[in-house]
Amino acid sequence: MKTNSNKKTKNTAAKAAPVKRQHHQVRIIGGVWKRSLLSVVDAEGLRPTPDRVRETLFNWLNHLLHNNWTGVHCLDLFAGSGALGFEAASRGAAQVIMVEAHTPAYRQLEQVRDKLQASQCKLLRADALKAVESMANQAQKMDVIFLDPPFEQDWLERILPACAPLLSAKGCIYVESEFSLELSSGDAATDEKLAKLLSGWQVIRADKAGSVYFHILQRNILPHEAHENQA
Repeated sequence: MKTNSNKKTKNTAAKAAPVKRQHHQVRIIGGVWKRSLLSVVDAEGLRPTPDRVRETLFNWLNHLLHNNWTGVHCLDLFAGSGALGFEAASRGAAQVIMVEAHTPAYRQLEQVRDKLQASQCKLLRADALKAVESMANQAQKMDVIFLDPPFEQDWLERILPACAPLLSAKGCIYVESEFSLELSSGDAATDEKLAKLLSGWQVIRADKAGSVYFHILQRNILPHEAHENQA
């Protein structure tokens, strides 16, 4: 989708139409690159996190990080447009590793990184699961992991357990999914499946926007710590 522009009709003092953001663009909403536009390539399963959801997410993260991104290391799996990873870098994250397997999307990430001179962003063209396993084998640790996989492909069941060894002691993982991760479906079979998926995890934040559910997870923590995180 392209930005529309209205031509003035002859002898008509028409007002200039406001410039609208292209459909295949998203914007960085905070930090040093605030309002910068990121182009989105047309690819199956690529679903950029909407502005409103990212605003809610980063409000959550600011609370958990005490508004201090200094020294924070992030991993953006299924990076796509880079909306989550570049947002974190814009706010001061020390390092953001962005993983994307789709070649056109990866090249777009390279262009954005170079344009923003985002030296703290490291790009990997790789399968997300293989990248996670490789990083875990190298004993790398991440403070924030963004996990926004294509829907209806059972990615969470495969990759969420693999992410656990990567998290720092107080690290968290952001998850977008087509279903809620909270155990409140009322259906025993569904809750049993969710309990297995979330074994060793605790949902500390959750919300919904349209048909998309989004959450922040941490490894199981002490009750009083969970209460503090939700304050």
